[in-house]
Amino acid sequence: MARLPILTYPDPRLRTIAAPVTVFDDSLKTLIEDMFETMYDAHGIGLAATQVDRHLQLIVMDLAKEDEAPAPQVFINPKVTPLVEEFLPYQEGCLSVPEVYDTVERPRRVRIEALDKDGQPFEMEAEGLLAVCIQHEMDHLNGKLFVDYLSTLKQSRARDKVKKVLKAREKTN
Repeated sequence: MARLPILTYPDPRLRTIAAPVTVFDDSLKTLIEDMFETMYDAHGIGLAATQVDRHLQLIVMDLAKEDEAPAPQVFINPKVTPLVEEFLPYQEGCLSVPEVYDTVERPRRVRIEALDKDGQPFEMEAEGLLAVCIQHEMDHLNGKLFVDYLSTLKQSRARDKVKKVLKAREKTN
């Protein structure tokens, strides 16, 4: 397994629309393993392939708390349908927008239809954190970031903060 570099805002590659996965082979399984390693290493709970410069409709997530056993989930070619009109405000962050957090409102309950790592279809209903996380990661597959929901001023502040974070990381490496 390998840790993959994570693209950071405002990198234009984050705006790429992901293509459907059509081949389920060993290279896809390796990418999934590498994405999990990358996500865990960065202390994230979700990662879209777009964030590691692979523009495929692929999401990995693990919402288990630190004191719980890992609960890895894979969503390939996902489709998300809101089940309620009620929105949930949630403080979001993103591995591609390091150390920036803000509130975004998303549908509280959704239906997810996707394929697993072997290409087998499944569907599930999600609410709360799972619903928020899958919608956040789905946005990545469509070239959208959580900061796009924020005001122009907050977007500008996010860009400035990411630049500072990246400069600080360069100095420590």
